[in-house]
Amino acid sequence: MDRILILDFGGQTTQLIGRRIRDFGVYSEIAPGTSEIADILTPDVKGIILSGSPHSSWEEGTPQPDPALFDCGLPLLGICYGFHQITRFDGGVVKPLPHREYGRSQVQVVQNDPLFEGIEAPFDSWMSHGDSVDAPGRNHDVIAVSENGVPAAIAHRDKMIRGVQFHPEASHCEHGTKILENFAVGICGCQRQWTLEQYIERQRSELQQQAAEKDVLLLISGGVDSTVAAALLLKALPAERVWLMYVDTGMMRKGESDEVAKNLKALGAKNLLLIDAKDRFLQPLSGVEDPEKKRKLIGDAFIRVQEEEVAKHLPPGYLLAQGTLYTDLIESGMGVGKNAQVIKSHHNVGTPLVRAKRDAGELIEPLDQLYKDEVRRLGLMLGVDPAIVHRHPFPGPGLAIRILSDITEEKLEILREADAIYISELRQRGLYDQIWQAFSVLLPVRSVGVTGDARDYGFVLGLRAVTSSDGMTADVYDFPTKDLLEISAKITNSVKQIGRVVYDISSKPPATIEWE
Repeated sequence: MDRILILDFGGQTTQLIGRRIRDFGVYSEIAPGTSEIADILTPDVKGIILSGSPHSSWEEGTPQPDPALFDCGLPLLGICYGFHQITRFDGGVVKPLPHREYGRSQVQVVQNDPLFEGIEAPFDSWMSHGDSVDAPGRNHDVIAVSENGVPAAIAHRDKMIRGVQFHPEASHCEHGTKILENFAVGICGCQRQWTLEQYIERQRSELQQQAAEKDVLLLISGGVDSTVAAALLLKALPAERVWLMYVDTGMMRKGESDEVAKNLKALGAKNLLLIDAKDRFLQPLSGVEDPEKKRKLIGDAFIRVQEEEVAKHLPPGYLLAQGTLYTDLIESGMGVGKNAQVIKSHHNVGTPLVRAKRDAGELIEPLDQLYKDEVRRLGLMLGVDPAIVHRHPFPGPGLAIRILSDITEEKLEILREADAIYISELRQRGLYDQIWQAFSVLLPVRSVGVTGDARDYGFVLGLRAVTSSDGMTADVYDFPTKDLLEISAKITNSVKQIGRVVYDISSKPPATIEWE
């Protein structure tokens, strides 16, 4: 199968490059950016992309590509940091910008090139960099510039080598997928041979090999990811060898445990374990405010509860399965290679116990190369209820990371009630399906207010709602003012402990979608 090889230098959107390429039917694989090219090239690789990175190319000790890359004869495309590496290798100069470029920036094409075939210019790109090409490399022509006069793209005069300063993989980049398609299909000549149907068949084969004759336990939250993972496991393995364990941590949304139990039974699983573990989660969290410590404590508790409960129900030698997505891995600093940075730890990725399971080869993660929108499409193909497939994401640590202070029963109940009102109102007003993710956050401050004729001192609730296609970038949902005002009033009138409601208008980046 024709494929594009992506060299990962630690950029947060590296896997997103591969997903965009798969979207138009070309298979892609990711390898560490510092790999020796001779070790990773196969005859079916038709082109290579160099990813972005949190590093600066001019700093000592930054990850470097194998020099043999530039003599391999294949088309190359450098994105941001990858663009800088191509430039520096050919004698160009990269320097820090006086002012960094983040977010939208209009790009003007100044020279026709196959990379921009069929694209009307100027167009809006997505920038995320503090360095820029100050002087192009030898035989490099600037073929596009940003609205600030910064080189936005280059082309080698004699070789199929291109570089772009912006991020075509970002959903906010106008014509970004078309630019990647022009490279992969037009310049590299790749055939469109990749489908999610093939992914299902490949995963079924791999799961059968991984599991062999062992039982598999899936820790399931009832959300999209774990439910689709369950459906895939049940498609690949005999149902009597698949165990689904739902753990009620005490930090779930209102009515969630009952709803999850109903949905899991509808999957047709033969082994369903519903565990009430509230005390085992809430006790270690008492007095803990640091978000990273919360995540790690919750992750450790998940594994401890699982081990205690599995000893009661499963035979020895079982394998642990999780609905981990690639976004979980890269935000936890576990992308391909050794150069990724930690954005936030995920309970199902970063804990020592989970790492030990992974290192021992006892962990199965059938969705770990997919993004949320791909998982949703996969779920529909596997026959999962559309209501579950299109449910908003909910973090594994639950409401613990939506309370921005220590966790108490009182705070959990306040947030549970307020969030239930918020989501119910979105559904009733026909807004829920327009939003990628919506939720409430209980802030670590109190605000003076008036109830009746008396002074009050209530909690402050933050509302969050964003639109996105993959969760890697996100825009604030543009609420109709009337709806936002009415929802706020409904919450403060119904939950007496809340005296003030605010709306989060931060995009991603610079913020993340969750607050912790």
